[in-house]
Amino acid sequence: MADLQLRFEDGAAYERMMGVWSRLTGDIFLDWLGPRPGLRWIDVGCGNGAFTELIAARCAPVAIQAIDPSDAQLAFARGRPSARVATFQKGDAMTLPFADNSFDAAVMALVIFFVPEPAKGVAEMARVARPGGVVSAYAWDVIGGGLPAASIHAEMRSMGMTPPLPPSFEASRLESLRDLWTGAGLEGVETREIMVQRTFANFEEFWAINQLGASIAAAIATMSPADVDMLKSRVCARLPADAAGRITCSARANAVKGHKPA
Repeated sequence: MADLQLRFEDGAAYERMMGVWSRLTGDIFLDWLGPRPGLRWIDVGCGNGAFTELIAARCAPVAIQAIDPSDAQLAFARGRPSARVATFQKGDAMTLPFADNSFDAAVMALVIFFVPEPAKGVAEMARVARPGGVVSAYAWDVIGGGLPAASIHAEMRSMGMTPPLPPSFEASRLESLRDLWTGAGLEGVETREIMVQRTFANFEEFWAINQLGASIAAAIATMSPADVDMLKSRVCARLPADAAGRITCSARANAVKGHKPA
């Protein structure tokens, strides 16, 4: 499989492409997590701060530390209202710049499949969580066809192409998430699926927004104009519009949570 770029460098483009999906999924995820107010959070791989903003708006945190490897994404995140309670800084998910037992809640939203060694990332979240603290994540079900761009990927395959996938896509399986969490010594591990839908004004909006993704854009840039037209036509045929021309797409994420032993 082709590797997806590890970093997104355009916070505004990411907001249009994935920020909306992240919040749709994140709302359901936080309902499931059910955190009490007044916690200290770490948001690992915060990107442009879409999920950080949800934590700030919904969970009444006392503080949030949010890290990401992209300076551009962090710059966008710092312009959000969540910056009032969140500190955004550059960092590596496999080497978190915090002491042991620093946070009540450690979370990774749509990130684990980008971490080169997912087990190290989970171990780091467990390390910085306090005893009794919650460690959780959600990620698109890549293998099960849960990506928001699954229709594009499916038609790429039908045309004999290899669609771009994140480097650690195997980590997004429910079984893999459970194994990663139990392997890190976390207790009471639970998993679930999260289904969400997003409606676009028409197919052209859907197509344009998906071109904002670095991986899809890079893959299409290697294709001939004739192949691009064929791909676009085939994807359009997979996504029937309603009477108003709107396109509704589904996506599925896998989620996991567990607690650090007290």
